[in-house]
Amino acid sequence: MHAFRAAGGVIHYREDGDRGGLPVVFANSLGSDLRVWDAMAAALPKRLRLIRYDKRGHGLSDCPPGPYTIEGLADDLAALLDHLEVDRALVVGLSIGGLIAQSLAARRPELVRAMVLMDSAAKVGDEILWNQRIEQVRAQGLESLADGLMQRWFSAAFRANRPEELAIWRNMVCRQTVEGYAGCCAALRDADLRDAARRLSLPVLAMVGDEDGATPPGIVEATADLIAGARFEIVAQAGHIPCVEHPRTCAAMLLSFISEHHLD
Repeated sequence: MHAFRAAGGVIHYREDGDRGGLPVVFANSLGSDLRVWDAMAAALPKRLRLIRYDKRGHGLSDCPPGPYTIEGLADDLAALLDHLEVDRALVVGLSIGGLIAQSLAARRPELVRAMVLMDSAAKVGDEILWNQRIEQVRAQGLESLADGLMQRWFSAAFRANRPEELAIWRNMVCRQTVEGYAGCCAALRDADLRDAARRLSLPVLAMVGDEDGATPPGIVEATADLIAGARFEIVAQAGHIPCVEHPRTCAAMLLSFISEHHLD
């Protein structure tokens, strides 16, 4: 395990692969930790430098009092990359991780060479949705959200055929911190990166599970349409976390994107 201190407190991170290879940085979703990338990372070649981390309030990272902002979360990631002396990285952002990636690319463009938005958008939900979510989690805990999240996170086939795996992902959600979850909900509530997305000028791949109940394909495609030259792909029979359901498919899409843009 590795850690360093950013404005958001102590941040837990992990590195694998070749330190001299293309840096590929993974930013995970609301309610998850860096383990969502395990299977996808295992399917990627060792020539890449893979960097995963737990955003503030999640996993083994510190949980400062909320509310958080997307800019603050992006600053934590920028601090990690500065700590590791990494620039011109390929940043892969899942859900809220995709908004973190977009904010980082807009505000620290020298750090981001290319970007993959996985089941993410420039604007997700509205004030009413996120305020209701914050109220519920503070009053009733993460357990009250878990079953609904599993419906949105995973396809019908995954839920029916892989119940043991479904149980451990549900457990992961329930063991995150209420403060960290609510703090990130506030960041999502207040973030609108649509204007920033229109100004981005870098290679972008937007991918989404066809059964995503949190950021459906139309929302993800609309964000891809804002970014000049962005490519949009659908992962079949997948929900909001396709890197868990179909890690090899997601890895293959990522490698195709790397090859297409001669990134390594």
